[in-house]
Amino acid sequence: MFESAEIGHAIDKDTFDSEAALLREALLEVQYELQQQKRFAVLILINGIEGAGKGETVKLLNEWMDARLIQVSTFDQQTDEELAHPPAWRYWRQLPPKGRIGIFFGNWYSQMIQGRVNGRFKNAVLDQAIDSTLALERMLSDEGTLIFKFWFHLSKPHMKARLKSLRDDPLHSWRISPLDWQQSKTYDKYVRVGERVLRRTSRDYAPWYVVEGVDEYYRSLTVGRILHDGLQVALKAKTRPVPHPHAAPLTSSLDNRGLLDSLDMSQRLDKADYDEQLAVEQARLSGLMRDKRMRRHSLVAVFEGNDAAGKGGAIRRVIGALDPRQYRIVPVAAPTEEEQAQPYLWRFWRHIPARGKFTLFDRSWYGRVLVERVEGFCSPGDWLRAYGEINDFEEQLSEAGVVLVKFWLSIDQDTQLERFKAREQIPFKRFKITEEDWRNREKWPLYRDAVGDMVDRTSTEIAPWTLVEANDKRFARIKVLRTINQAIEAAFAAQDK
Repeated sequence: MFESAEIGHAIDKDTFDSEAALLREALLEVQYELQQQKRFAVLILINGIEGAGKGETVKLLNEWMDARLIQVSTFDQQTDEELAHPPAWRYWRQLPPKGRIGIFFGNWYSQMIQGRVNGRFKNAVLDQAIDSTLALERMLSDEGTLIFKFWFHLSKPHMKARLKSLRDDPLHSWRISPLDWQQSKTYDKYVRVGERVLRRTSRDYAPWYVVEGVDEYYRSLTVGRILHDGLQVALKAKTRPVPHPHAAPLTSSLDNRGLLDSLDMSQRLDKADYDEQLAVEQARLSGLMRDKRMRRHSLVAVFEGNDAAGKGGAIRRVIGALDPRQYRIVPVAAPTEEEQAQPYLWRFWRHIPARGKFTLFDRSWYGRVLVERVEGFCSPGDWLRAYGEINDFEEQLSEAGVVLVKFWLSIDQDTQLERFKAREQIPFKRFKITEEDWRNREKWPLYRDAVGDMVDRTSTEIAPWTLVEANDKRFARIKVLRTINQAIEAAFAAQDK
């Protein structure tokens, strides 16, 4: 895989100077066109052999192009804040918006290759990391990110010669890092693991480009041309290919009976029982959140449901016995202009809590397979692939110690109508009812199908859905609280084994 990057490519300075001037102008043109169109983002991943010119090339790209529209991010040692979150959180926060270019040093490939080379895990774990990376890059591509992956290469003799030259040069010896010397000793294994990773992760939507790093002129022109040509092709393609998915409901029933129809909506709690159980469950939650074992976990609660199903009331009872410093409520509405410029999961990754904290999502990432599906805000291909992307997202949260609970608060149509009319009569609740709420009632069967598909495709062992019979608000609130407490206790029990 690296043979062609070890044959000694070279370009003379005169040729470089003449071609670089033209290339710089062409790169600026496509960069400004990218910024003007704002149809996709550009993510450049920088990897390869130490001393092969990665930093010098990126520095030159910033000089050739408009650096104000380029964000360079380096992911070296994880900070305390990053260690308190799922591993992918640090990358999601730095993703470039549409119209911009992001350059990642020390990215997910650096982490997996270094981890395997240094013996922190075996090939099985490396293969799992590769699979997760493919899923991430596929999703980013589908969401409008153009990905370039560069491997800067040096042969073993060239690497050693470069390190020796820098070491003996008083003006440049500072450029040699401990990582450079370490990699010189593990070169063979590093290249072997790198070849395994590149072979398995080079895809049509995110290909690898191996660039020989010996000659700075050749290296710089090669990277610049690849970026220019790739950007030019993407900008000329006004629309991406449209897939033809199977857009029929994922579940069907000849008797027109869906998952929500099987719930017992008659369940009730009288006020005395409710008050007693509420005090018990709130005290239980308060104690669990203060338990020292919570330092190894965070808590995420997702609240979805029919309009007027009582999500806000349930959330207020959950936080009723908690210190406000422990939790955060994230109300989810239509995405802002900033959020629309990013992959749809970006705005949720930003709010994933650190260990010991609790985030409640009032609506969530499931909008992609509910509102956006029913209202036609995204294509069938987008919401169909979202099931797998959401499952991958939630698996990452679970593996990082996040206790994830998901609630669908369900009411029947008669109960919803009663609550809508009541809201219109009560001054301080009148703001809760809108024309959109009335319009959504007409799409009740479509939402019912969407919820059934959502639960069937995303209720997993690590992140199951809890369907809450919410015709009676008291019953629903207690079920929500009890479910959260049971989920935390189950996480503690698994931790204590």
